[in-house]
Amino acid sequence: MKNVEYFYRLIMQRVRSGRLCACLVIIISHFSFLISHSFAQYNTDRLIMIGRSALYYEDYVLSIQYFNQAISAKPYLYEPWFFRGVAKFYLDDFRGAESDCSEAIERNPYVTTIYELRGLCRINQKKYTEAIGDYTRAIRYNPDNQGLWHNRILCRINEKDYERGLAEIDTMLIRWSNYARGYAMQAEIYLLQKDTTSAVKSLEKSLELDPYDGGIWAERAIISLAREKWKEGEGFLDKSIHLLPKHAGNYINRALARYNQNNLRGAMADYDTALDLDPNNFIGHYNRGLLRAQVGDDNRGIEDFDFVLRLEPNNLMALFNRALLLEQTGDLNGAIRDYSKVIEEFPNFWFGLDHRASCYRRLGMTRQAEADEFRILKAQMDKRYGGKQPRLSKRQMRRKSDTDPDKYNQLVVADEQQVEHEYKSDYRGKVQNRQVEMVWQPMFALSFFAEYDDVRSYIAFDKDVDAFNQHSRTHTIHIGTTQPNIDEVRMNRHIAFIDSFTVAIGEAKGNSVVKPLLLQRAVAYSALQNFDSAIDDLSTLIQMDSTAVLAYWQRAVCQAKINEFNASQGTNIDLKSANVLSDLCEAIKLAPHNPYLYYNRGCLYAIRNDYHRALDDFSRALEIDGNIPEAYYNRGLVYLHTNKTAEGVADLSKAGELGIYSAYSVIKKYREK
Repeated sequence: MKNVEYFYRLIMQRVRSGRLCACLVIIISHFSFLISHSFAQYNTDRLIMIGRSALYYEDYVLSIQYFNQAISAKPYLYEPWFFRGVAKFYLDDFRGAESDCSEAIERNPYVTTIYELRGLCRINQKKYTEAIGDYTRAIRYNPDNQGLWHNRILCRINEKDYERGLAEIDTMLIRWSNYARGYAMQAEIYLLQKDTTSAVKSLEKSLELDPYDGGIWAERAIISLAREKWKEGEGFLDKSIHLLPKHAGNYINRALARYNQNNLRGAMADYDTALDLDPNNFIGHYNRGLLRAQVGDDNRGIEDFDFVLRLEPNNLMALFNRALLLEQTGDLNGAIRDYSKVIEEFPNFWFGLDHRASCYRRLGMTRQAEADEFRILKAQMDKRYGGKQPRLSKRQMRRKSDTDPDKYNQLVVADEQQVEHEYKSDYRGKVQNRQVEMVWQPMFALSFFAEYDDVRSYIAFDKDVDAFNQHSRTHTIHIGTTQPNIDEVRMNRHIAFIDSFTVAIGEAKGNSVVKPLLLQRAVAYSALQNFDSAIDDLSTLIQMDSTAVLAYWQRAVCQAKINEFNASQGTNIDLKSANVLSDLCEAIKLAPHNPYLYYNRGCLYAIRNDYHRALDDFSRALEIDGNIPEAYYNRGLVYLHTNKTAEGVADLSKAGELGIYSAYSVIKKYREK
């Protein structure tokens, strides 16, 4: 305003002095600069906001494209660099994310979250010293952030700086005396220092504060297993598995405990479960192969050792065990091949020579058999190899790196029972679903992408959309709840769509030509997460035609998407939510037999915790079309939220039957509760 007042006074002076023309040149140029500057600023802010929205909806490649444009326009702003780093982090491009964070820090060195993200990027690259530097700087700006202290201590542990780690834990526990994970980290350091007694005390204190942390129960079990207290260790692992049912390492360790209590069936079941969760687990396959050999399941034991040898082709222990099983099942040539590789590495392994000699004799290869038998006789006569080789107790174990062939029939344990570090971070898991057990299925929207799924056969159809496609015949519009993430090729294609629609709208004569073009351009904007521009086009279309049901439908979805993102940023969305409801109600008046509109309104009511109305709308949608999986799923969740468990489980079961498999995990969780 001050600039405007100044130039108004300047105009009046020039008018009075007769120098108005020259003045106008100055004013026009200055205002042109101000307008272009404001427009550039507006565009950059808009690009960043759209990029953040795409980031929220996990469209990482698309978000990077928006942040690229923002960086090109305003390279001195830290935000686009930082948010591009976040997108790269989610794409596991830790080096690129680290570089972007460094650029952001150069532009604004006082934002704690940038150091936190760069620290995580460096941890994922095992640059623990550099990560410690980032966390130290972040703690200087935000000393009350517990997660920063937590992560720095874990970096100290990885760097084997145990004394400093213990000192920082002491500081943490003074600040946060009830922080259970602090005592667990303390126990880990004591274990690494071989101070088992202190470790047990720290873990017991941790479990006293938080008995629902499955990771701490697993750490307590490791100590019991190391002390060969198998029953006690199994009990601790039972509790850990109850809290962390998807953690393969717990089942591997419990199998070891059960094996040493002669519970072979229980051990086998645990190895099976572990390998369902982690199919490439070396120890799981190796030990299950040994168990299968022990119970006479030779062919399946061979399958396990085949898998181990695909992972580690030169693993001599696995080769020898496979050779024994091949000999047992009659594949003598295969057994000789494997025995020979082991004997080549260990020429005096006379137990292996004895078995190979036996195979040679069964194949009629007498000369080769006698050569092996002579080597055995010579070895037995030598005092260094004298005496009968002892058979090993099945309760003995060897470390994975131990390659003594005499230990071929011992279960394998990891060289170091490492505790899995859980770094504290907001950048874990899906952005919008953090710590959410039950998530509503999204609204149905218009899109240029058709939903194809090998599991789900349901294809959404609406007569108004079909009529539009029949009339338009240019770009077919589909109905769906999801669309694939936009890569650079698809982004460029949609930008080309928008450009072509813009040109066509500029050249069009008459509303009848402009209206379908506006709708299609809005759909293209929606795919690019540019919901504001989509809403602008849809609002223009509704001004032209107040009966445009598809415009009300899509505008409601776009506004709902904006609302979800804004709510995640702490913005009050009550007023905008009312706009979504208004559009959906108007669309339902115009198309009362469209099940997707009732479903969408049900989603809105569910999000607002208005479960009674949500239930009515989901039920109405299913009356019109009884095969909508999302409607069964969301209605099932509404029933669960209103304590109607039987009805909820029935609906979720139907949703799972129709292809939404996540419904089964919700059913399982509720049954466990």
